[in-house]
Amino acid sequence: MSLSNAVAELTKVFAGNLVEPHGASYHDVRRVHNGYIDKRPALVAQCRGTADIADAVRLARAQKLDIAVRGGGHNVAGRATCDGGVMIDLSLLRQVNVDPQKKVAWAGGGSLWKDFNRETQQFGLATTGGVVSSTGVAGLTLGGGFGWLMPRFGMALDNLRSATLVLADGSVETVSATHKPDLFWAIRGGGGNFGIAAVLEFQLHDVGPMVTGGLVAHPGPKAKDVLGFFYDSTRSLPDEAFMVCAMLYAPDGSGHKIVGIAAQHSGPLAAGEAFAKPIKAFGPPVMDMLGPMPYTASNMMLDDAFQKGARNYWKSHFLTDLPAGAVDALIDGFHALPTPQCQIVVEHFHGAATRVPITDTAYAMRDSGFNVLLAAQWLDPADDKRCIDWCKATYDSLTPFLSAKRYANYMNEDDLRDSGSLAAVYGPNLPRLRQIKKQYDPENVFHLNLNILPA
Repeated sequence: MSLSNAVAELTKVFAGNLVEPHGASYHDVRRVHNGYIDKRPALVAQCRGTADIADAVRLARAQKLDIAVRGGGHNVAGRATCDGGVMIDLSLLRQVNVDPQKKVAWAGGGSLWKDFNRETQQFGLATTGGVVSSTGVAGLTLGGGFGWLMPRFGMALDNLRSATLVLADGSVETVSATHKPDLFWAIRGGGGNFGIAAVLEFQLHDVGPMVTGGLVAHPGPKAKDVLGFFYDSTRSLPDEAFMVCAMLYAPDGSGHKIVGIAAQHSGPLAAGEAFAKPIKAFGPPVMDMLGPMPYTASNMMLDDAFQKGARNYWKSHFLTDLPAGAVDALIDGFHALPTPQCQIVVEHFHGAATRVPITDTAYAMRDSGFNVLLAAQWLDPADDKRCIDWCKATYDSLTPFLSAKRYANYMNEDDLRDSGSLAAVYGPNLPRLRQIKKQYDPENVFHLNLNILPA
């Protein structure tokens, strides 16, 4: 049966939308967050439920077509789409339900962190989520999921209680620590290798509605001093606090470069005030927006720095320390930022997420230290080469200081083709992951990802 005939047949029962290239909405629904990614699937299956997802998987397999899965569509490598295959689009599945008595939430596979936070904060509850609120819940969680609450409550995946998955054969399983625990272990870090997450169940915690959060900014020439202060501050952070240092152009269009410290303290406001006091006093900053704010606002304060449709190429790696040579390399990269949208972000890891044994979940980056993100962003395709060249050159300059660990969610298309990426992400967990892949997806149906080959 041809694809067109198969789509016509499925339309009779499909609750969502089946959008082919001639469809009026095709060019809108095929696009992902990264404007540098421009792929054309043969079909976009916008699903409204688990049955739709299962039918879309079966259709793709019958037609021998690749499957890409779009949750939030935020992944920089463009793993949410493909050329000539089926994009299973979960963006209609954004419902979030909360049980405030049990402190549990269920999120649809297409929900964004802003959806999740909006619903859970009605009850003063939260769990670790993205630092950018437009990021998808499922993709961030299954690949790791760090955010403002990570030092206090662990990674997003550490708070996952269960997940309803559509597997490679179209069957549906709800996996947890007590039902198919091997598969539940694998999806917590294994990304989309093992199935499509239709619903995710999370443990919630008492947070907010007000926290201490925001950012302070210093002039670009103070970069070395600010990085030094940031480094010193991270040596003794409580679990309630998370800090990020960013080097970028000022968002006011002035052309001036700034170095910012973004932070959140999720404990009592008095403790947050004490935490913020030295950050506000250092410098002093030229801009100070650090203080009491709603938890939901704190989780949206970096959104404008990552606009949908901008062209992106990222390189990222984990450093266990920030020696002088690494600081110098970062500052050299900062001086060379090729466009106003490019930035360097240093994220500090500590606390609860680092106290989980490496083999407890597939996710293996459990060290304290610093995740460095080199985010090349630009708007004009004519800038493709110079922005990508800047990103690669700055990354190369950091090579002597890199650890063996990498964060899966930040990997670009080049990284996905690098044979060393799997070992950097999964370490000693890789052999077990390959065995579980063999059991649940022996034909490697779900391979448009940081692909774990079946054993």
